[in-house]
Amino acid sequence: MTAVAERVRHFVSIADLEPDELGTLLDLTARLKADRSQRSDLRGRTVALVFEKPSLRTRLSFDVGTAQLGGHSVYLSPAEVGLGRRESVADVARVVSRMADAVVLRVNAHETIEEFAKFSGVPVINGLSDLSHPCQGLADIFTIRERKGRGADLRGVVVAYVGDGNNVAHSLMLCAAKTGVTLRIATPPGYEPLPRYRELAQSAARASGASVEIGNDPSVAVAGADVVYTDVWTSMGQEQEYERRRRAFSGYQVNAQLLARAKRDAIVLHDLPAHRGEEITDEVIDGPLSAVFDQAENRLHTEKALLCWLLGGKR
Repeated sequence: MTAVAERVRHFVSIADLEPDELGTLLDLTARLKADRSQRSDLRGRTVALVFEKPSLRTRLSFDVGTAQLGGHSVYLSPAEVGLGRRESVADVARVVSRMADAVVLRVNAHETIEEFAKFSGVPVINGLSDLSHPCQGLADIFTIRERKGRGADLRGVVVAYVGDGNNVAHSLMLCAAKTGVTLRIATPPGYEPLPRYRELAQSAARASGASVEIGNDPSVAVAGADVVYTDVWTSMGQEQEYERRRRAFSGYQVNAQLLARAKRDAIVLHDLPAHRGEEITDEVIDGPLSAVFDQAENRLHTEKALLCWLLGGKR
């Protein structure tokens, strides 16, 4: 099997973006959010959504965003495609990219996206994998910029991430490192972000002046923070680990007591869905400092910008 030549721009990881490209995407997001009138950037274009995992925000934001830009989306469920089971990943990539103008993949294994991109003749967007969630990362850093930045300047903004060093943490690390943010991550021992992403983040941080610190004490991470972020303790596919993870993360709940250590005007983020009463309390997620549902809405705006950037020539 012969791979497609290296001529197509994909969005598989935040690591794929240069810092100025990330800035361009965030600027474009701000313009699209400010002007929500019907546009025709994607008129005549089709976006295929190939999902192995269920989704609310990823599917809805790409469906709605594509329509608002004048395009059309097609959803392909696991039963219809069977990536790597019913049909090889390479063959699905070849077929879908002959009929669609871009493909959003939401998969179990990150390697599936990498293989799909290798054989796709159109842009491939990572809608979630076990290692990376770059679309969420865009919405996260845009929300932080919108609420805490000085215009486009994020230097000096302190973000505390409390919880699992998972795919969401990996993408947040890279976004923070490329934009000058000070990021403090607190996880239970043994649940830290993977070394590969730590190395990528540290390299980007040296160039931007950002700081990425990883430890195990949530109180230290949250002290004086502008932003407090958490995620579920048990993600999709980890259900058999639930009891072990619940015990390991028992001291990592974002509650009123922990939030009191942050700045008085700090905001709270969560990528959703939330397991209320576990990683976050009702009092916090529904409280006055919560920006969680602004963050969820921003998935729409950042993904519209991403589609325009990949397909509409907007830079």
